[in-house]
Amino acid sequence: MSAEAPDPPPRSPKAGRDLRAAIGVGVVLGAAIILSLLMVRHLFIGVVAAAVAVATAELAGALRRGSGIRVSLPPVLVGGQAMVWLSWPFGLRGVLIAFAITVLACLAWRFRGGVEGYLRDVSASVFTAAYVPLFAAFAAMLVRPEDGAFRVLCFMIGVVASDTGGYATGVLFGRHPMAPRVSPKKSWEGFGGSMAAGVVAGALSVALLLDGHWWQGVLFGAALVCSATVGDLMESLIKRDLGIKDMGNLLPGHGGLMDRMDSLLPSAAVAWMVLFWLLPAAT
Repeated sequence: MSAEAPDPPPRSPKAGRDLRAAIGVGVVLGAAIILSLLMVRHLFIGVVAAAVAVATAELAGALRRGSGIRVSLPPVLVGGQAMVWLSWPFGLRGVLIAFAITVLACLAWRFRGGVEGYLRDVSASVFTAAYVPLFAAFAAMLVRPEDGAFRVLCFMIGVVASDTGGYATGVLFGRHPMAPRVSPKKSWEGFGGSMAAGVVAGALSVALLLDGHWWQGVLFGAALVCSATVGDLMESLIKRDLGIKDMGNLLPGHGGLMDRMDSLLPSAAVAWMVLFWLLPAAT
């Protein structure tokens, strides 16, 4: 009697993630954001501030694990909170002043580490301060106008639509790699799906939530797709350079919080700038 053949090893998802866990985490995070906007929109600032603190620590930890880079974490954490919280009363001016002070604090904080690696560590600290809290502060500034809750929803809907459209189209039809040396699973077909979903989501959300014209929504959605794609590729490049798979392990199916904010961070700045240009509103 022949021995039974061993069970084949479980197949990993084509997109490289636990889809059920990823959907569950995404729903919980989305619900927290929507509740904060619908209850008191000021609460969204707190959500952004908490996410910034966690993501900053994750990025600093990844840089240390991967390349031994020492981010000046205390001034970046404190300065990051200042950027987010000052965005409400003082807008862009408060954010930029807080960022400038954070950079100066990072330069001085690293004195205690001596000469070796000073330029490397300071550059990483400034990069971390710009990449996480500075970009995130634009998401906080989106909520300042009277229709700010709807502006944030348009931003979130556009990025989620881009991510979902790209994921589904890439899994089903992806054949031509977009940037094989950076992210082999990202395809031009997936980018086309992202663009289609993002443009439709932008046109509908801007028209229905902000009383804008459909063509304004198309421009808004297309800009978000481009920024989300750049953000995704940028973090993939960072992780490949560091030789790590995920920035952290906080979220099941997603890795770290920073792994979920890759497309959101640059898109927050783009969303604020495009809406400021297309649909200026009094604060």
